[in-house]
Amino acid sequence: MRRIKLLALTLVVATVLAVGVGSIGAASAGDKSDHSGHRLTVVEHAISDTVADTGTAGDSLGDILAFGNPIFDAANMKQIGRDQGYCVRTNLGESWECNWTVILDNGSLVVEGPFYDDLRDSQLAITGSTGDFRNVRGEMTLHARDAAGTEFDFIYRLTP
Repeated sequence: MRRIKLLALTLVVATVLAVGVGSIGAASAGDKSDHSGHRLTVVEHAISDTVADTGTAGDSLGDILAFGNPIFDAANMKQIGRDQGYCVRTNLGESWECNWTVILDNGSLVVEGPFYDDLRDSQLAITGSTGDFRNVRGEMTLHARDAAGTEFDFIYRLTP
């Protein structure tokens, strides 16, 4: 009897793990998996970005860029969530150090890393996650979809 209970518990745990990992794949419907894990792409519409000038007038160390923007699916057709975060000016005229959370119905992902003024791609570390993404790690590529910096691809490579 004890052996049957242990087998049943093992099957339940295996099923829960399989469903959890499958959820990450479901969230990235249409995206191809890469060798490092699952891939999830979402699109940010940068409509609320606001800079708070904290020191010397104009661009100066410590200025803060705050935002809370809508997040769309990879096709950029349907809003599926939102983000919220901030960046601190660290290199004048060059870059910011950023931290933000993307909040979706099935969980959230937190990232940390650089944002470049010239809008070149940057790599950010996934530093936290909740819900279906709980315990995943990996990185996110930040990619500007236009020269104005009004839309960005967030391309997550998730490793369970």
